[in-house]
Amino acid sequence: GLAGTPRFLGNEGIHGFIRQAGCIQFDPVDGCGRNADLVLQSRIPEYHPSWLQTELYEKRTLIDYYDKNMAIFPIEDWKYFARTRHRYLNSHWISQEVRAAFPQVRQELERNGGILSSQDARIEGNVDWSWAPARLARAALESLYFQGELIIHHRTGTVRHYAPAEEYLPHEVISAQEPHEDDADYLCWHLLRRIASVGLLWNKRSDAWLAIEGLNAQARNAAFLKLEENGLIIPISIEGIKEPLYIPATSRDLLEKQSVLPALQERIEFIAPLDNIMWDRTLIQRLFNFSYTWEIYTPPAKRKYGWYTLPVLSGTSFAGRIEMAAQRKDGVLLIKNFWPEPSLLELPRAQQKRFFDLMQERLERFALFNDCRSLTGEELLRI
Repeated sequence: GLAGTPRFLGNEGIHGFIRQAGCIQFDPVDGCGRNADLVLQSRIPEYHPSWLQTELYEKRTLIDYYDKNMAIFPIEDWKYFARTRHRYLNSHWISQEVRAAFPQVRQELERNGGILSSQDARIEGNVDWSWAPARLARAALESLYFQGELIIHHRTGTVRHYAPAEEYLPHEVISAQEPHEDDADYLCWHLLRRIASVGLLWNKRSDAWLAIEGLNAQARNAAFLKLEENGLIIPISIEGIKEPLYIPATSRDLLEKQSVLPALQERIEFIAPLDNIMWDRTLIQRLFNFSYTWEIYTPPAKRKYGWYTLPVLSGTSFAGRIEMAAQRKDGVLLIKNFWPEPSLLELPRAQQKRFFDLMQERLERFALFNDCRSLTGEELLRI
């Protein structure tokens, strides 16, 4: 959905893309849009973040839960993660102190009208949690969330408000039987899901496999073998890359059509740092000769670009990266910097001018996506 004429449109476009991708990754940082919204705005013309909020927290056709780390996926996929929820239920890293707080959490939920954040919970104490100490209330709420007893009712900024899953998820969703026969069957399903999500992947270590329970090199090899034997994935070769890559069998027709497609519509898109296409950055570097690092956790003195730069996709190649900040109170989208790729600088002047004309149009639409009425810093788009 990133090249040619946009094919995901309106609210239904949200479902169309997420069904195709399996999930989109959630991250709460919002410099010029949160990751999930950035993923969707690059594929759906005129997309606005309020559309996703409606589907998630009003219609509840989507849910935010754990897949590729924190992620958003269709509500009907809840059953596929029963194995994940069961593992959390018996997880050794949930301490007895945290488990002992579960009854208090349930009492606080009832006292608070069935919706509760860690800030509202009257539960004292701190515990070691995740990668840093945290309030006991937060640890207990997150534990019940991972186990599936609670879901996220809504978010206020970075604050999560929880509610009982049984009160908001349809009975047929909660009662649906897990489809996986065993761990091996589950791993095959999840690897196929990730291959389809990126579009093509290789059988090697990759960030695209993050957060798949029980996956190691041996299990991955066995899953790839079974998927290929069952005709669910197809190996392909790419000139200049010695390793085979794999596409879902369902993408065969799409691959075969590429040689007869007409010229693609000219199009520029700003790609989210955690966009599905960027999940394996080594593969992106090999395919597109584009090296990208998300520098949000890089100390400022060591950053090469900016803390939240977005890759700029022009047609079927990466033309550079851009850093922007949405100053929504003032209604201004600030262009902080643009770093062109050498390939852009090598184009004839007429093609460079065409690129920047399209870039200007895209920035105006990106400003509207961020509820901004004007742009500033456009002089940085001159080379």
